[in-house]
Amino acid sequence: MISEDVLLARGAIYKKIKKGNFVFTEGAKCNFYFQLVEGKVSWINYDTEGKAFIQSIIQPGECFGELPLFDDEPYAANSIAETDSVVIQLPKTTFHQLLKERQDILMAFTKLLAQRVRYKFLVLKEFASHDPEQQIITLLNFYREKYHTVSAEPFKVNFTRQQIAGMTGLRVETVIRAIKKLSEKGKLSINRGKVFMLKGDSGHKKFVL
Repeated sequence: MISEDVLLARGAIYKKIKKGNFVFTEGAKCNFYFQLVEGKVSWINYDTEGKAFIQSIIQPGECFGELPLFDDEPYAANSIAETDSVVIQLPKTTFHQLLKERQDILMAFTKLLAQRVRYKFLVLKEFASHDPEQQIITLLNFYREKYHTVSAEPFKVNFTRQQIAGMTGLRVETVIRAIKKLSEKGKLSINRGKVFMLKGDSGHKKFVL
């Protein structure tokens, strides 16, 4: 989202987060802008029984936990390092000053927030079908459209079955069965336990963000 050089010039610092550790917790006060440099982090909510629902998995170069920067409310979800990760953090007040001075960055955040709201609308609509196969294809298609730049090649799904279950609200056993069925139908390919989306259109809806 923002050049690391720009952030460092404003006083940002790097912070290492060990796998399984929290970057921030749901309900906590927001004091920093966070951007992922290395690794992978997720936004997670837990229900009263401790079941995790993964709101999103963040890749290097993306910001996360930005909502409280704009509404001064507490964090709406936890952020946990899925792998050993490095984040760059900038104090909230400095971030606000940066937005005042850089209209290009402000507009980029406006677009980002609109994209994330649109994603939630689309996912909720598709997930209402109660069809596990459709839910999984919808989720994977979104990430393929977002991250896969070589459309002529299969897209490797870098999520575990547990993570897919966490992002769809399905049981892990249901995800395993659905992926197997999708493979039998030719919509996914499984090679040595790794899942791939085949090149070209797999018969699912394209996201427009």
